[in-house]
Amino acid sequence: MNRTLNRTRVSFLIFFLLVLLQGTPIVTWAAAVDNLKTFIHETQTVRANFSQTLYDKNARAIQNSSGTLEFERPDKFRWIYQVPYEQSIIGDGKQVWFYDHDLNQVTIRKFNVAIGSSPAALLAGNTAIEENFELQNLGLQDDIEWMEAIPKNKDSAFEFIQLGFSLAGNLQFMALRDNFGQTTYLTFSDLIKNPSLPDGFFKFVPPEGTDVISE
Repeated sequence: MNRTLNRTRVSFLIFFLLVLLQGTPIVTWAAAVDNLKTFIHETQTVRANFSQTLYDKNARAIQNSSGTLEFERPDKFRWIYQVPYEQSIIGDGKQVWFYDHDLNQVTIRKFNVAIGSSPAALLAGNTAIEENFELQNLGLQDDIEWMEAIPKNKDSAFEFIQLGFSLAGNLQFMALRDNFGQTTYLTFSDLIKNPSLPDGFFKFVPPEGTDVISE
């Protein structure tokens, strides 16, 4: 795995999930989108484990990683990679910290700048998701209800985002394809809705001796 974070890709994953917590209205299209509406309506915070695989344009797996994530509406998150290298991405709505544990290096970016470099900029704030995406149902496949969101902005770096929900309405899968034909596929497990998260959970204090880079 490349030790350098693909920040455009990771930012987009994070902020698309943040949009799921925004509580904005969603147009009803089909079962999977109804599941999305329910998820948004019922969820203020999220805790889950994730596994992530990056596939090249020939559908060959070229990168595997896993870790944990937490979100809190609005705009707060902890996205922690544990395998194969420890890397943390933490945002409090004002700043985003990108921390490489082994290198003991943290890059600090303003929240709006961090998302401004990716399609996530289209999703920040309280804009209704249907204003930025065309939503369509993909149907039931192996007991998973799938939906697809296609960016309306033709300059987007991504072709589509797909979400998969269990028959019980739980978010289990996410997939997105970039304009180079690469697809990132995520599986969520042990997802908990509305866990209690401690004060200061979305702040990052660099360990002593950390190389701090501000952008």
